Amino acid sequence: MKISIFGLGYVGCVSLGCLAKNGNNVIGVDVNQTKVDLINKGKATIIEKEIDEIIKKQYDDKNISATCDFKEAVNNSDVSIICVGTPSTANGHLNLSYIYETAKQIGSILKTKNSFHSVAIRSTVLPGTNKKVGEIIEEVSGKKRNIDFAVVSNPEFLREGSAVEDYYNPPITVLGSENEKALDIFKHIYSKVSGEIKCVDIEVAEIIKYVNNTFHALKISFANEIGNICKRLEIDSHDVMDLFCKDKQLNISNYYFKPGFAYGGSCLPKDMKALKTLAHDNYLVSPIIENIHDSNENQKKQLIKLIEETDSKRIGFIGLSFKAGTDDLRYSPSVDVIEYLYGKGYNINIWDKNVHLSKIVGSNKQYINSRLPHLSDLISDDLDKTIGNSEVIIITQKIENIEIIIKNNSHIKFIDVVRVIDRKTFDNYIGLCW
Repeated sequence: MKISIFGLGYVGCVSLGCLAKNGNNVIGVDVNQTKVDLINKGKATIIEKEIDEIIKKQYDDKNISATCDFKEAVNNSDVSIICVGTPSTANGHLNLSYIYETAKQIGSILKTKNSFHSVAIRSTVLPGTNKKVGEIIEEVSGKKRNIDFAVVSNPEFLREGSAVEDYYNPPITVLGSENEKALDIFKHIYSKVSGEIKCVDIEVAEIIKYVNNTFHALKISFANEIGNICKRLEIDSHDVMDLFCKDKQLNISNYYFKPGFAYGGSCLPKDMKALKTLAHDNYLVSPIIENIHDSNENQKKQLIKLIEETDSKRIGFIGLSFKAGTDDLRYSPSVDVIEYLYGKGYNINIWDKNVHLSKIVGSNKQYINSRLPHLSDLISDDLDKTIGNSEVIIITQKIENIEIIIKNNSHIKFIDVVRVIDRKTFDNYIGLCW
């Protein structure tokens, strides 16, 4: 495959060498003559383990070259990969001018090119960039997207210091495009790279790198806050976090990583608050731990906002306990939302197959009596009655035949906080945060 790489910085240089090593003929493009000259002498433009040897070998084998002339690069390639920089502006936005300028350059050459051309955006960009790049190329070239050319979002996951290893062994290779031909081309390009190749919606491919890196930043900062607390208490923080990482069922896993409703129950709120208080009592500032509660409260406010936007006053709830399969109502986010709505004059109807007032005892009973003393007037063991008395149904738990219920009650708006169906297939259905 003949490939042109736009941008010979970190990602571009690694991509240039590794793609050539995999059997492709690759030409690098950069406005910086020094970088171009380095490649054309068989030298890498960056300091990175293994890349020097790869660039030297591929240059000697005549598999790589570099130029400042974008015309030469596009005319002599079937695929262009954009790896130019996307620096931050003073107000925190991304400067995408280099991306758009590259799109104009590619488009100007495609104007006179007859063969199909695939363009991949490897740089880290915001959702909507793929669409904009396609529009620019169409406007400049006069060609039609997905007929004469296609744009693929292909984010990189390279770490400095292990970029070559990461290139050949990524956790996943992500491709986002509307064009099957272009996707097949890139599947072939990455066929010698280990790991799964995942084709996703374009916007998913565009945002995933931000999600990854923000979570990595969160992990570092969370571990540091735990470290600060442990040090103040003369506890070995590394022993604590090593033990934390032993739990692969919950701590280091995909569990809890499902966008949805707020957490609740008798454990998470209590223990999180205790750790927050422990830090405060030891005069430590722990911004992440201190703000977890506020973030959780915001999710309840999001649901209330969605309910208020329906302009309906008869609201039904499928599920009351803090999670399915239990009758524990303590700190259930549904209870908080219902308490708010009831106080605002909403007509509330509740159904939960696990909640039976006669069986609620102890602290569970004390809690619900303090929050919803009139629960007996609101809850029913008849699901049909709950649905029939409601204009809006809030789904807080997965139940049998829920899709049929949604389909058969098209006059009712269903707001789902746990994602009981994978995709929106009904006009009367909306998700809390999807």
